Amino acid sequence: MISTITLILKLLCGVSLFLYGMTVMGDGLKMAAGNKLEALLYKLTNTPLKGILLGTAVTAIIQSSSATTVMVVGFVNSGMMKVAQAIGIIMGSNIGTSITGWILSLSYIEGSAGIASLLSTATISAIVAIVGIILMKFTKKPANHHLGAIMLGFAVLMTGMQTMSGAVAPLKDNPTFISMLTKFANPFIGILIGIVFTAILQSASASVGILQALSVTGGISFATALPITMGIGVGAAAPVLLSSIGTNKNGKRTALVYLINDLLGMIIWSIIFYSVNAVVGGFSFLDITMSPVRIALMNTVYRVLTILVLCPFIKQIEKLVFALVKDSAADKEEENEFSLLDERFLKYPDLSLGQVQTVINGMASKTRKNIFRSMNLMKEFEDKKYEKVLARENLLDKYEDKLGAYLMQITASPLSGKQSARAAKYMRCLSDFERLGDHSAGLAYVAKELKDKKIGFSNAANAELMVLFKAIREIVDLTYDSFIKDDKNCAPKIEAMRGLINSICSELKIRHVVRLQQGKCSVAQGFPFNDVLTNAERIAAHCSNIAIAVVEQDRENADIHAYGQTIKAKKVNFEEAFNTFAAKYELPNLHEIDAMVEEQTVFDDEE
Repeated sequence: MISTITLILKLLCGVSLFLYGMTVMGDGLKMAAGNKLEALLYKLTNTPLKGILLGTAVTAIIQSSSATTVMVVGFVNSGMMKVAQAIGIIMGSNIGTSITGWILSLSYIEGSAGIASLLSTATISAIVAIVGIILMKFTKKPANHHLGAIMLGFAVLMTGMQTMSGAVAPLKDNPTFISMLTKFANPFIGILIGIVFTAILQSASASVGILQALSVTGGISFATALPITMGIGVGAAAPVLLSSIGTNKNGKRTALVYLINDLLGMIIWSIIFYSVNAVVGGFSFLDITMSPVRIALMNTVYRVLTILVLCPFIKQIEKLVFALVKDSAADKEEENEFSLLDERFLKYPDLSLGQVQTVINGMASKTRKNIFRSMNLMKEFEDKKYEKVLARENLLDKYEDKLGAYLMQITASPLSGKQSARAAKYMRCLSDFERLGDHSAGLAYVAKELKDKKIGFSNAANAELMVLFKAIREIVDLTYDSFIKDDKNCAPKIEAMRGLINSICSELKIRHVVRLQQGKCSVAQGFPFNDVLTNAERIAAHCSNIAIAVVEQDRENADIHAYGQTIKAKKVNFEEAFNTFAAKYELPNLHEIDAMVEEQTVFDDEE
C-alpha cells in the first residue's frame, strides 16, 4: 500500500515538473520573441496554406496549441482577424503541437559508459540547467534572461519526464497494470480516457508525454495508443473553450473551430481505421509495442493526415461554426452596416460618403442607447445590462476603426470642397461618438463599483443625480437629432445645455462637500460621485463638439472652442434656451428630495 502511494506521488511529482517546465519554456520563448509572433499571426494569414504553415511554426516554437489558439481567439474577438483566417492557423497549431513529442523523446537517450554517458538525459539536463541559471543570474541583458528561462524550463521538463518514467518503470511486471492497459485498446474507452485526462491537464503535450512515459513499461501497444491519441486532441479543446468565455460570437466561433477540427479527425479516422480493420480481419501491427519515438511519430502522422483531409473544407467548417453560433438580429444589422463600407464605392465620393453617413448614423443610435443604459444602471444595476454596455462600447470602438479607415481611403482621392467638408465632419463626429461610448462605459463602471462595494449615494445625492441624468438625456437626444437630421438650428440649444450641465455639476460638487462636512456622506461615496459628474461633463462637451461640427461643415478650419464662445457672445438664442433649460432642470431643495427619490424613474434604453 505504502509503495503504491509512493509511486503515485512520484508520478504526480513528475507530471508537475513536466507541466511547470513546459510553462517556463513556453513563456521564455514568447518573451524572447516579443510581439513578433502576434504580429505574424494576424498579418500573414491571407491564404489557408499560409495560415496552416504559420500556425505550425508558431506552435512548434511556443510548444502549446492551446496558447496559439487562445491568441487567435483574442485577435478575432478584437476584430483584427476574421474567423476564416483563424481556421488555417488553428489547423496548423494541431500539427505544431506534435513537435513536443519529438522533443520529449530526447529524454530517453541514454549513454552506456565513458564518453557515451555524456549523451544521457541527466547530463544534458544538468548542463542546460547550469547554463540557464548563469544567464539568468549573472547577466543583465533581457534577451539573456529569456534564453536562460527557456533553458531552465527545458531542464525541468526533461527532469519531469525522467521522474515520470522512473515512477512507472516498476509497473512493467505488474499484471494488474498490464491488464488495465489492455482495456484501453477498446476504442471507446481509449478515446474517453484521452479526452478526460487531457481536459483535466489542459495540455495535449502533457498527455502525450505521460503516454510516452508509460510506453517505457512495454505495456503500450499500437491498439492502446491510437484511441488515446485521438481522444487527446479532443480533450485539448477544453482550455480553448474556457478562454472564449466572455468573448463575442466570433471569438466563440474561433474556439469552436479547435474542437471541431479534432472532433472531426477523431470521427473520420475512427470510422475508416476500425472499419478497414474489421474487413481485413485485424491489422498485424496493432500488437506492436510502442516506444516514446513511435508514439511521437504516430501523433504527428495522425495530426498531419487529419489536417490534409480537413484543409479543403475550410469554407464548410466556417459555415458550420456560424450555424452553431448564430447571429442575432442586432448582429446581422451590424454586419450589414459594415458591409456598406465597400471599397468598390471609393471611386465615387458622393456614393461612398453616403455609405459612411448610413453607418455613422447607426453608430450614433447605438451610442445614444448605451448612454441611457449606463444611466439606468445607476438606478437599478443588473449584471446582464452591465455586460451589454461594455459589449456595445467595444462595438463602438470597432465602428471608429472601420469608419476611420474608410474615410482615410476616401480622402486619399481628389474631392470637391463640399465633399471634403462632409468627410471632415464625419471624421470629427466619429471621434466624439466613440468618446461618448467611453463615458457611457465610465458611468457603468461607477454603477458596478457601487454594487461591488455595497455602497450607495445619499437620498439628496440620488435626487440631484436624477435631475442631472434627465438633462443628459435631453442633450443627447438633441445631439442625435441634430446629427441625423443635419439640423444646424440645434447648436445654440445644445451649447446652452452644455453650460447648464456644467453649472449643475459644479453645484453638485459644492453640495457634496457640504454633506461631507456635515457627516451625511462618506469619502467612499465621494469618489464615485465625482466620477459620475466628470463623465456627465465630458458627455456634454462631446455633444457640443458634434453639434458645432454639424453647423460648421460648410466652413473650412472651424475652431470648435471659438465657435462655442461666439454663440455665447452673440447671444444667438443662447440666453433664452439656457433660462428655459435652467427652469426645467432646477435642482431640488431639501424638502423636495424625499418625494423625488421615491419616483421610479428609469430611462427607456430602447432595447
